[in-house]
Amino acid sequence: MSIKCAFLFPGQGSQAMGMGEDFYNNSQLAKEMVADAGKRTGIDFEKLLFEENDDLEKTEFTQPAILLVSAIAHKLFENEMPIKPLYALGHSLGEFSALTAVGALDPIDAVELVNLRGKLMADACAGEDVGMMVSLGLEDGVVEEICEKQREAGMKVWPVNYNAEGQIVIAGVKPDLEKLEPILKEAKARRAMLLNMSVASHCPLLASATQPLAQKLEEVLRDEFTAPVISNVTAKGYETKAEALDLLPQQLVSPVRYKQSIAAHDDDVDCYVEFGHGGVLKGLNRRATKKPHFVVSDMESLATAIEEIKKMGA
Repeated sequence: MSIKCAFLFPGQGSQAMGMGEDFYNNSQLAKEMVADAGKRTGIDFEKLLFEENDDLEKTEFTQPAILLVSAIAHKLFENEMPIKPLYALGHSLGEFSALTAVGALDPIDAVELVNLRGKLMADACAGEDVGMMVSLGLEDGVVEEICEKQREAGMKVWPVNYNAEGQIVIAGVKPDLEKLEPILKEAKARRAMLLNMSVASHCPLLASATQPLAQKLEEVLRDEFTAPVISNVTAKGYETKAEALDLLPQQLVSPVRYKQSIAAHDDDVDCYVEFGHGGVLKGLNRRATKKPHFVVSDMESLATAIEEIKKMGA
């Protein structure tokens, strides 16, 4: 099939109770992947994903849960439609899901890896009241300048997720983020709101997590990329283990350049396929691209995506 697809994978914030349950109830492959992930990590994924609990919002559990559901969605799609993406792109945690889709990580190895990543991030933030805030309606440069001025005044705040035009997420110490809210609104932000996050991702507060993550990456990464992965750090593609070992530890302490990645590579593809719950990236892409965007989040959306992509390639 000549159609050029980009495979997309969501990150933290896309989680919800019940995600992946339709796959689990209707696919033996999904059941096996859930069981294998549980054996590897000791996490009861059936309880974590399908029953009311407090753990799903804790980063050490959120990350493997999201990756597992994304990996199941992709495997089911791949089994029905074995097309190679032009590239794979994930948002933050989603970059690790993207690596599974191109063969550079085994999915169960990846679940274990991001469980560790979540623990390392939580440990790095332990003892500090940290969080993240979304700013809506301001240009990048305005938010960057505000954060820089506040850091010069001793506050710990950094712009970290460039999600879409006028939407930036800021990470830092929660009391400083709270002080930042009226400053952003005075600058004419349409909204400045604290997010339900227990860590401060993609900023210098996570520096202590980079080396242990690099050590685990050395163990589990494979030099077997079937397509490039777009780096959150550079917004450029990479397709070797050596590049991944350099970029993925940096990703912990560097901004996620998601909107820059879409802008840089949108002309190269015919459509986007997002694997995982929620369609978060479809929402971010709405103003950034006119290309078709399919979300594979359950058996019905899986069938729809396959049918529509086949039509496009006919």
